[in-house]
Amino acid sequence: MKNDSRKRGRLRLDERLRAFQPIDRFKAPPKGWVRALRDALGMTGAQLGTRIGVRPQTVEAIEKSEAAGTIQLNTLRRAAEAMDCTLVYALVPNSSLGAVIEARATKIARRELQRVAHTMRLEAQGTGEADFESRVQAYIRDRLSERDLWNET
Repeated sequence: MKNDSRKRGRLRLDERLRAFQPIDRFKAPPKGWVRALRDALGMTGAQLGTRIGVRPQTVEAIEKSEAAGTIQLNTLRRAAEAMDCTLVYALVPNSSLGAVIEARATKIARRELQRVAHTMRLEAQGTGEADFESRVQAYIRDRLSERDLWNET
C-alpha cells in the first residue's frame, strides 16, 4: 500500500515537473537573471540597490555571484522581489522519476545477478543470456524495495 501511495506521488510530481521541460528553456542568461531583468527594466544598479536596501557595489556582487552559481536563494529572492518578480526554484529530474527508479533497480539487479552468473559459468552451470532479463525483472520484483535502491553507490 505504501509503495502504491509513493508511486502515485511520483506520478503527480512528474506531471507537475513536466511543465519545466525542455529544461534548456530556463537556462540562465550569461550574466544571470538579475542582470538581464535589471537591464530589461532599465534599472541601474544603484536603483536596484536602493530597492533591496544595499549599496550599488553589493548589487554588482549579487549579479556576479548569481552568474557564478554561488548566490544564496534568500538573496536571489530579495532581488527578484525588488524587481516585482517571483523566484521559482525547482529540482527537475533528467527523466521521469519512475524511469530513475527503474534504471537504479535494473543496475543493482544486473550487478548482483552477474556475480552469480559468473560463479555459475566458472562451475560450468551457466544459464542462457535470454533468461537473464527475466531473472533481472524477477530479482527487482522479489528482492528489491525502493528504500534498498539508495543504500549503495
